[in-house]
Amino acid sequence: MAKTIQAIRGMNDCLPSQTSIWQFIEANIRQVVANYGYQEIRTPIVESTDLFKRSIGEVTDIVEKEMYSFDDRNGDSLTLRPEGTACCVRAGNEHGLLYNQQQRLWYMGPMFRHERPQKGRYRQFHQFGVEAYGLEGPDIDVEMILIGARLWKAFGIEGQVELQINSLGSAEARAKYKAVLVEFLQQHHDKLDEDSQRRLLTNPLRVLDSKNPDVQSIVKNAPKLIDHLDEESQQHFSLLCERLDNLGIEYTVNPSLVRGLDYYNRTVFEWVTTLLGAQGTVCAGGRYDGLVEQLGGKSSPAVGFAMGLERLVLLVESLNLPNIHKQGVDIYLMAMGESAQRSLANIAEAVRNTNPSLRVQQHCGAGNFKKQMKKALASKAKLALIVGDDELENNTVTVKFLAEDKEQINLEMAKLASLGSMI
Repeated sequence: MAKTIQAIRGMNDCLPSQTSIWQFIEANIRQVVANYGYQEIRTPIVESTDLFKRSIGEVTDIVEKEMYSFDDRNGDSLTLRPEGTACCVRAGNEHGLLYNQQQRLWYMGPMFRHERPQKGRYRQFHQFGVEAYGLEGPDIDVEMILIGARLWKAFGIEGQVELQINSLGSAEARAKYKAVLVEFLQQHHDKLDEDSQRRLLTNPLRVLDSKNPDVQSIVKNAPKLIDHLDEESQQHFSLLCERLDNLGIEYTVNPSLVRGLDYYNRTVFEWVTTLLGAQGTVCAGGRYDGLVEQLGGKSSPAVGFAMGLERLVLLVESLNLPNIHKQGVDIYLMAMGESAQRSLANIAEAVRNTNPSLRVQQHCGAGNFKKQMKKALASKAKLALIVGDDELENNTVTVKFLAEDKEQINLEMAKLASLGSMI
């Protein structure tokens, strides 16, 4: 017997029993971004490796350790995309969408990072993201946060996530702050873990984001970036907070909040939860005003966020919300006798034509009434439609209620449209 082939570690199947919650989340995402006037953009899964080196930064964990990169037959280095923002900017520059224009875009699809798989964090994961270009005021930052808040309400989890915000300031202010931070951290070098010691030399802001409790006890006494902001960034952040207050959006200013990618500036934010253990960030984003120019385009302000759908699925599942796990079909059609079997597909199509929103399944293959009824019950259908010689002769179907204690009825074919009111 041949050896069974299994999925690659960290790249998981989504089975029919799981897809309903994914469809629930995806449908709400599409509805909400449409409410805000955003347009979908779809980019390739494979991009030039240089795209991510130039955008994410060569001394980040993603580029150094996690990217799936390979040389193609022409010797070009290609990478399975680890995130979506750089891809959006590349597409916008290439197709002339960004220069001196305003764009509101969104994307959804698989991303790839070679890291240790754990619950809610996989090597192939799915990400939804929103990007806005050509808008530099705090009002678009607020809109990003409002989109997140509306999504949580649509998912039924608004009470389970908390908004944290911070400002990284300008590149110049951040460079000055890094020098102050490094000087402080060097005084505690021996107490930093190996990862933080490495980051101290390459990306010291990431030390602030360490999850190591010992490092956090040091960091809490470190100089705060928010105290070293340039005047324009201070004003931008103050206006952001003022508008969130006016909207009644609750938030916490977290001075240790930084983003792991090099391209962020000014506003950064995360929506976090306590229900997923260590993987508590549900959504993260901020401004990246220099990225368009960094990737070869004309300078354009930009802001956005992204969320991992696997983590979001876990959060929604943990709450056991009603009406999400809608499995099975609405109507199951059964045939008694050869004539009825020959006519069943026609009747099934008539039901679908008159009730396009219903899920209709036709019994295929022979079988007595008991066998077919067993299949109907297994389908979790609300109704069974039974067609036999009598029904064919009278141009009717028998409607049997499977989810309610009601007597079956005969229904004229001309009234099939009324089936929707019986579900």
